[in-house]
Amino acid sequence: MESKAPDMDFRFRHLAGVTTGLTFGLILLGVYTGAIGAGLACAGRWPFCDGWLGLFPAHWPSFVEWFHRLVAMVTGFFILGTAYAAWRHDHERRIQIASAVAVVVLPVQVLLGANTIFNFGVEAQMLHHAAAQLIFGALVAATAWAYDEGDGAATAESDADSEATAPAGADD
Repeated sequence: MESKAPDMDFRFRHLAGVTTGLTFGLILLGVYTGAIGAGLACAGRWPFCDGWLGLFPAHWPSFVEWFHRLVAMVTGFFILGTAYAAWRHDHERRIQIASAVAVVVLPVQVLLGANTIFNFGVEAQMLHHAAAQLIFGALVAATAWAYDEGDGAATAESDADSEATAPAGADD
């Protein structure tokens, strides 16, 4: 296993943190979107909504639905990028697996989101939010482990430095 550059670890930790933050923000936006029934603005014309050509929002609920979709798309690309970076730069196996879980659940989450429009109700909402929580939990774990991975290397280096500079017989 080749060693990673410290700036690569720094950048990955921040990418993972931003991705986790975006996912949390998306969940909050999703709760609001569901609470006002914004998806229902698109029910008859899904994947489009009401408004000009079905693309430009006609009123607040359709704007919220489109904005939720936009944020979901951006967040999805961040999730894919985080998983790619975890595997490409040979991070710990647990980070790779957690990011892979987020990627595997992502298309399921998208389909469950579409389902909330066609089958608006408690069950559809709960499944959609459960998948979101699974993705979020995997990203929280990957981010926490990425920060732990960085601290572990720094701790090992400082332990090695203190052992090298300790005077002989200091352990007695």
